[in-house]
Amino acid sequence: MGRYVARRLLQMLPVIIGTTFLVFALVTAMGGDPVQNLYGERPVPEGIRAALTAQYHLDDPLPIRYGYYLAGLVQGDFGTSLSGSRPISEMIADAWPETLRIAGIAFVFEMIIGVAAGVMAGMRRGKFLDNLVLLSTLTVIAIPIFVLGQVSQIFLGVKAGIFPVSGTNEGFMSYLLPGLVLGSVSLAYIARLARASVAENLRMDYVRTAKAKGLSPSRITGIHVLRNSLIPVVTYLGADLGSLMGGAIVTERIFNIPGVGYNLFKAIQIEDGPALVGFVTLLVIVYVVMALVVDLLYAVLDPRIRYA
Repeated sequence: MGRYVARRLLQMLPVIIGTTFLVFALVTAMGGDPVQNLYGERPVPEGIRAALTAQYHLDDPLPIRYGYYLAGLVQGDFGTSLSGSRPISEMIADAWPETLRIAGIAFVFEMIIGVAAGVMAGMRRGKFLDNLVLLSTLTVIAIPIFVLGQVSQIFLGVKAGIFPVSGTNEGFMSYLLPGLVLGSVSLAYIARLARASVAENLRMDYVRTAKAKGLSPSRITGIHVLRNSLIPVVTYLGADLGSLMGGAIVTERIFNIPGVGYNLFKAIQIEDGPALVGFVTLLVIVYVVMALVVDLLYAVLDPRIRYA
């Protein structure tokens, strides 16, 4: 296990380097004048332009600029934002807890409700509950997330007054509706995935063998069917946790939550290249770490899986 984890950690390095270089190159290829963008229509004083150009190595070739960025990243330095000259690590430290709260609510919501709905639908295939889950999840998947967010905000926030409309002043309730909206689409996919997996496993030979041995239905479902059915669900959940961090860009914008997605959107708006690269780098690291966690969970769910 230790050798496997060490090998996977080493494999993460080229992935992180490759993806961050690609993002860095794309931001550079966007062109424009990042210094002038900070001043809008106003003229930039020559002294300030020269200082910012030297600080961000704007005149250096792309490989050299990326080398400076990578050297700082190794030391935990994500760079400095062009707007406000604020360290990006401080921006991440402020934004990360906000996104974690929303993503945590979304993750718990989709995991509990999605898996439960999928398992019950899979065990009652062709029945009313199965059709209800299929129809409701298809409806949620068909609605774009920004429409779902706006409709929820208007009816549950403005009209019904159940949830705060925007901002974070109401504590936990401020994050509840954005979390539910963020996790709604993934919940639909998880329910359909769990349903298909449970229905398939119920037709397996080992289930018939267990029934022939006289095992109770609850033991067959809870111990054998559920464990095998959860492997693809866990794979999806692991990848989805990374998506929740990046996918919050729309939800955080709608509900005015100053998280990672909100800052990412703001960086794109004002063409703040260092902040954009810094936040995307964070998301890449989250993705590769979650991929490793999911692989390790396979052995917990299925003892036949061994790591060399």
